[in-house]
Amino acid sequence: MLTVESLKKSYDDTSARASKRRSGQGARVYAVGGVDFEVHDGELFTLLGPSGCGKTTTLRSVAGLERPTEGRVTLGGRVLFDAAQKINIHANQRGLGMVFQSYAIWPHMSVFKNVSFPLEVMPRAKRPARKEIEDLVGQALEVTELAAYAGRPATKLSGGQQQRLALARALVTRPELMLLDEPLSNLDAKLRESMRFELKRLQRELNLTAIYVTHDQSEALVMSNRIAVMNQGRIEQIGKPREIYTKPATRFVAEFIGTSNFMEGKVVSAGAGEVSVDTAHGRMVAHGVERIPAVGDPVLVSIRPECVDLSRERRGNVANEWSGTVLTRAFMGDVVDHIVGVGELEIRNRSNPTLSIPPGTEVHFSVAPDKVTLVPVD
Repeated sequence: MLTVESLKKSYDDTSARASKRRSGQGARVYAVGGVDFEVHDGELFTLLGPSGCGKTTTLRSVAGLERPTEGRVTLGGRVLFDAAQKINIHANQRGLGMVFQSYAIWPHMSVFKNVSFPLEVMPRAKRPARKEIEDLVGQALEVTELAAYAGRPATKLSGGQQQRLALARALVTRPELMLLDEPLSNLDAKLRESMRFELKRLQRELNLTAIYVTHDQSEALVMSNRIAVMNQGRIEQIGKPREIYTKPATRFVAEFIGTSNFMEGKVVSAGAGEVSVDTAHGRMVAHGVERIPAVGDPVLVSIRPECVDLSRERRGNVANEWSGTVLTRAFMGDVVDHIVGVGELEIRNRSNPTLSIPPGTEVHFSVAPDKVTLVPVD
């Protein structure tokens, strides 16, 4: 449906402009350094990354609110932007719906008028009849569960209701593509969690195609069909949430998505999906490795805390079993985190709260070979 090709957006910094005046040349600062991705019909595609990684600039470039330096953007075969052909369709002519981080609700209008506004300001030739506007607004309010508040001033809504109002206003024009720029970031933690499922419900029921921007990894994992993890203006990995979490392609992805234990090592044997790695603290065996490295290659071993099996007794008949000492523990309600020291290495374990081992206790821990991920070292 949507295709983004070789998209770049650059800004000249102050020093570059000064240099340009002196020498006729100047370095460019790239907010987006060349990204490629496709969004399929009915898909919620998430751009995930830390502040400053270029995800909002990418979204605004698709919306037409930023003019990219290079690249091409097409929607359903229609070219929205092409730097080479000097095509740039104005934002109000792209037919996209957008929900901003700030809801931008008209405070002097009712809930109904806020939602009807995009229809009422359409060019006369495209503007629906008044009865059709009423029907479209009614449908948008119904699916967002705001029909009972149609006559209420918009400022009298709760935070979650205002977020749904902004969504209803974007939905009412029946856009081909929805763009959502961190729409839940202004909500408190409990409301934000419930709204994740609400938004996902709406997206599925209405078969919406949407691009969702967030820095919240939990939000991305819960809501997305696919995730693009961005870093420094580039996409590090695209994949389904489970794939991104269990098979990170780079160290940045492994660190940014959840928590990981890392060990540097060198491959000593490899073949048939099984790889053995020597680390400074012992040997690790990994099964189900998709990208088999060569013997002698440096790799980064990544292990999720919940994949570390902690025990007071040595079992001896399991792979990847090491010994260590509990350094500290933390009760977190639904889980208990233990930090286990192995020499200078610290391994994090995440266990059911029924297991709580006090600091100073000698323990043994193991990791199933199919839970060991090998990340290439650039």
